Order: sequence, then structure tokens, then C-alpha cells
Amino acid sequence: MVLASGAGTRVGAKLNKVYLPVAGRRVVAWSLDAFARVPGIDVLVLVIRPQDTELAREVLAAHPGEVELVHGGATRQGSELNALRHLASRIESGEIDAVLLHDAARPLVTPELIADVLADTRRYGGAVPGVAADDIVRVDGDSVSGALPGAIRVQTPQGFRAAPLLDAYETAEREGFVGTDTSSCMERFSALPVRWVPGSAENLKITYPHDLVVAEQVIGRGQGSP
Repeated sequence: MVLASGAGTRVGAKLNKVYLPVAGRRVVAWSLDAFARVPGIDVLVLVIRPQDTELAREVLAAHPGEVELVHGGATRQGSELNALRHLASRIESGEIDAVLLHDAARPLVTPELIADVLADTRRYGGAVPGVAADDIVRVDGDSVSGALPGAIRVQTPQGFRAAPLLDAYETAEREGFVGTDTSSCMERFSALPVRWVPGSAENLKITYPHDLVVAEQVIGRGQGSP
């Protein structure tokens, strides 16, 4: 599930940031391509804003018949719930056993990281990638009291077994709970263990204009550019 239903206003563009160009393609196209190259990913869902339908269809021309479109909700969690309900019959039948949720604004995700998250999701029940947050410290009043050991900066894709994920989101909807991300919702409404998968510093999220420049440079290096 690739989430592209946000606006991304901080990047300073009138266009939804996931459709901005980077290295000759739209941002979201890079994520879709990475997922399409991972064995074991059988269903690709792109969650979009209704007003971005034509842009999404342009991107999906490179993936004919491979990607299902779902309209997002008013919040990130609402968008995820819409997509899970779209998949509900296949989750309940067992056809879909695991779901990975990824920010479309992270175009540098690799097939290798996706495969690692998927493998640990199936093995343990849940998996999230992250990088060590060595620069996070405790604050006690006005005083810094040292580093926070074990802290990580969580990335996407975040993976969970499909049936417990759907159940947790339906419960959250009934109780009016809105979490900060998928893992926070699962922590509250599911007993699934969640495994940490080493992420990558290059798996950055496009938030500000300079992030587009960095992403283009990283992609260029990967394609053999000087």
C-alpha cells in the first residue's frame, strides 16, 4: 500500500509533492517501481486524493493492470482504513496475509529493504525499518540529561499481518483513536510483536525543496552518474 493522499505543503509546490519530478520521473513512480520488483508482493494499492486521479493514472501507465487505486480519507489513518477495507475480502479469505504501508514521499526505498520488512512481517507479525537516532537526548526541565539509548527514527514501509491490522484499524475507528502512524495504532489495539529492521539514511522522506535535490543526487549515483 503506497500512500499518496497527503498534500505535502511544506515542500512549497502547488502540486501534490509525490507528483513532482525527480530524476526524470514523478516521486511516487520510484516507490511503485521498487515494490513491483519484490517477489511476494502480489497486490499493489495506490491511495490517492480524488483531485489527483489524472496524475495517478499517468504514473500508472507504466504499471498497466498492476496497481489498484483507492481514494484516501481525511487523515492518514482514514486513508489506510479505506485501503484496508478495499482489501478486506481478500484479507478475510487469507489471500492476503501481510500488508506493507509506505509513504509515497519516500522514493529511495529499495527492493531489498521492502523484502526484508516483508520477511520479518511474515515471521514475527510486524516489522518497521528505522535508523539509530544517536542525536536524540533526554530533557529534564531546562537541562539536557544525556542521550536516549535505543531510540530509532522510524521509516516506511511498515509491515503487519493483514487480519490483525484490519481488526486494529476497525477498532480504532469505533473508538475514535487516531495514532501518529501505523505502528502506534497497532501498539494500542494489537498484541503483535513488531520487529526492528535496519533502515537506510538514504530512505529519506521528501518534505522540503532541498530533499528533491538530495534524492536526485542519490538516484543519479545509483544509475552510474558521476
